[in-house]
This record gives sequence, structure tokens and C-alpha cells, in this order.
Amino acid sequence: MKSFAHAVGNIFQPIFHLFGWILAYCYGLVPNYAIAIVMLTVVIMGALTPFTIKSTKSMMAMQKLQPEIKKLQQKYKGPENRQLLNEEMMKLYREEGANPIGGCLPVLLQAPFLFILYSVIKGLANKVTLHGKLVPLPRYIPASSKMYRSLIHSGGQIKAFGMDLNLKPFSSHGSIAAAIPFFIFVAIAVGLQYFQMAQMNNRNRKTGTPMPSQQAAMQRFLPIVFAYFYLIIPAAVVLYMIISTLIRIITQDLMFRAGVSNPHKGTQRAIPAPDSKDDESSEVPNEPKPSTPKPLVSRANAKPPAPKPQPQSRSRAKRKRKAR
Repeated sequence: MKSFAHAVGNIFQPIFHLFGWILAYCYGLVPNYAIAIVMLTVVIMGALTPFTIKSTKSMMAMQKLQPEIKKLQQKYKGPENRQLLNEEMMKLYREEGANPIGGCLPVLLQAPFLFILYSVIKGLANKVTLHGKLVPLPRYIPASSKMYRSLIHSGGQIKAFGMDLNLKPFSSHGSIAAAIPFFIFVAIAVGLQYFQMAQMNNRNRKTGTPMPSQQAAMQRFLPIVFAYFYLIIPAAVVLYMIISTLIRIITQDLMFRAGVSNPHKGTQRAIPAPDSKDDESSEVPNEPKPSTPKPLVSRANAKPPAPKPQPQSRSRAKRKRKAR
């Protein structure tokens, strides 16, 4: 097991150094560990935002297909029709461009970044025994960086706003009051995740789109799982999750306002303009055809109508014949 972990660590070493270099560069711009982590989070989320948009669209598409999925489930009941049901559902997904696991994409993508950031933070607080004493020896960041010198000077503590971001809620803080900010971090992270899910649910209620039962169960279950991890990982990683969740909330809000993820948008297929053949085939029987309007003729080119002959009275015509 140790050899496997060592092999995995060797594979990720270049990535650890890359993220350590970015973090040290951000710290050089603003010498505050918390702000440097926030800046690194913005860089990471900038790379993940396209996947967040795609995932949100996929979730909305899946919710739009719920009535059709229920119809298929009613049509292909029983275990003997399970294969046909799966084939029809996959066909429906392909036609509508939906992905059943698309909604889990942000969570799946967060996992490697959590591991990388956790490893980098642990590397920053790395200590070695020298002449019987523990001395700080930061890893993954350049030895010439400002962050490296600050960590050596602070004894390996990643302090920001009175908190050592390398500690966890149940670490030895010296007092209960010192541990309270760490529990507040966990509460904020979990609360923001529930708020993000409530944002999606409110959107569904406004548009009248039903939510799949699997997705509703996942929404209730995932924040509890993450709450456990937040209690056993350093506060620096929890801070990353707080900022990343805020960015996803803002991204979803902008998408909703712009109508990019409207589940009812594009549900009605565009009807092509009918040609002459389509007109003949689409005529309704026994329905009178509209009269074709006559072309207008300009008054300048129009000829004046010929004067009608005035009929003479019969008595006057008889007098004329007698006079002759």
C-alpha cells in the first residue's frame, strides 16, 4: 500500500510543484495566505467553469426529459423489458444531448483538486528533525520565494487572520475559542452547498420542471459526506471549497438570468418553411381557399372608364320620328 501511494505521489509531483509555484506567486503579489489561496481558487475555477456550465445544462436537460422517461418506464415494465428500457433511454439521451452523470461532473472534477491542494498545504507545513529539533522545510514552492521565507520565519505555520490554515477543527488549538473559526468554516462550506442546490431547486419550481428522485437524494446526501471531509482536512482546503462554491453559485445565477440553462428553451422544434408541395399536401379539405388579391394599378397609368350612354326617353324619340 505504501509503495502504491509512493508511486501515485511521484506521478503527481510535477502538478504539486505547479500549484505550489502558482500559490507562491499569488503570495508574492499579496502577502496573505488566505488571499493567496483565494487567488489560486479563482485560477482553478476559471479552468473548471466550462465544465460547470456543461454540467448545469446537462442537469436541466435531464429534468426536462423526466416526463418522457416516466412514459418509457411505464411502457417497459418488468425485469424482462429492462434491456429494452435501457436502450430506449440511451436513445432518448443521445437525441436530446443529455448525460445522466453530467450533474455529478463538478463533484468528480473537484476530487483531484482537493487532493492536490491538500498535498500542497501539507507540503508547505512540512517539518523535519534537525539536531533533535523540528524545523520547517516547506515543499513544492521555490526556495527563493517570499512565501518560503515567511514559512521559515513563522516556524511552518500558515497563519492568516489569526488562524493556522494547516490545522483542522479538531486539532489542538489551545482553547475552545480558537477552534470556533474552524467550525464556522465548515458550517459556511456546507451551507453554501445547500444554497447552491436550493438555487437549482427554485429554478426548477419556477419553470415547472420536475426533479429526478436520484438527483434529489444526491443533493441531500452529498453535503453530509463533504461535511465529514471538511472536519478532517486543513482549513486552507475548506477555504478553497468555500470560494469555489461561491463561484459556482454566481456562474449558475448568470446562466439562469441569461436563459442559457432554461429547461423549456428549445423544446419546440422549429417548423421548416413549407414549399409548394407541402402547401398542396397540407391543405384542409372542404375549407375555402383565400381569394387572391388583385394587383393594384397606379392612378397615373390607369385608363379612365368610358362614359355610359344616357338612354333617351321614349316620348322624345316618338316626337322626333313624327317631325321627320
